[in-house]
Amino acid sequence: MNRILHIGLGPLGQKIIADLYERKLGRVVAAVDLDPKLAGRELGDVVKGCPDDLTVINRLEDFSAWDQVDAAVVTTSSDLRLCADTFRTLLRHGVTVVSTCEELVWPWLRHEALAKELDEAAKRGKGRLLGTGVNPGAMMDTVPVFATAVCKSVRSLEVHRIQDATTRRIPFQRKIGATLDKAAFKKGIKDGWLRHVGLGESMHFIAYYMGMKLDTWKETIEPVLATKAMKCGLGPIKKGHACGVRQIAVGKQNGKTLIKMVFQASIGQKSPMDRVLVTGEPKLDVIFSGGVHGDIATSAMTLNSIAQLRAASPGLHTMATVPLVRWSPPPVAKPKDD
Repeated sequence: MNRILHIGLGPLGQKIIADLYERKLGRVVAAVDLDPKLAGRELGDVVKGCPDDLTVINRLEDFSAWDQVDAAVVTTSSDLRLCADTFRTLLRHGVTVVSTCEELVWPWLRHEALAKELDEAAKRGKGRLLGTGVNPGAMMDTVPVFATAVCKSVRSLEVHRIQDATTRRIPFQRKIGATLDKAAFKKGIKDGWLRHVGLGESMHFIAYYMGMKLDTWKETIEPVLATKAMKCGLGPIKKGHACGVRQIAVGKQNGKTLIKMVFQASIGQKSPMDRVLVTGEPKLDVIFSGGVHGDIATSAMTLNSIAQLRAASPGLHTMATVPLVRWSPPPVAKPKDD
């Protein structure tokens, strides 16, 4: 069973820990969170189903039992720069690190120098680093690339992720602007917190592994407006206010669209789905009817990636450079000797 150092106890981090124990994939040897309200509390008091003999600490520097760690899970921020110091510390101690940091899925897009630094740090310390999740990490990048394995030729790809956010965690509903009027939605975009993080990363992941050189790309974002009064985890949504977000990214070469990404998540979204369309030989239209639930899948991708990343060579990895990630069953108990 994996011995996990877990960093970040928000709703997603708590779910991953709960799933770790429910699936019997390992145990937490230390839990870290910057929130002073969590420091000193028993982990079992924060996450149901966890042992009560582990106290949450709020500084990674206070942890020293590195020989007791098989892997670290980091669920703190979407921004790679905000996670970088944590990654540096872990890699210096040779830790295998799986993170839900969206920008880490393809860090070369926005942080090329930092990506090089982290890769070198991982190799120097014999650690491993991987960014993953449902999106980015699976449905809009890894799955489309894998789907092309049956193709003789590929000319372009179109990827859609259409989600009903009604059952998603509260921070996700906040990130897509649910309940905001048009002015507040626009300000959220300007301030940089209101958006799905990772659409550009997913596009450039696809482009790299498809050998497509994009000379231009752009991303647009707009609100999905409620056509009637609604409710969500954040409260009531007035008619005409935002119930979600729609983002589109388009990558071109010589004016021709090679990759189009469509992301829409809204409260009460009708006909949710994940869809990959490949123009090539043969043409593909792959549909996940109903869509893949983001919170369930993000936790699963994180936990299912640990064993595969541990089997990879030291360095900074992508979902295409580790052994094929798949569902990880609980370990089978060895038979006792008679």
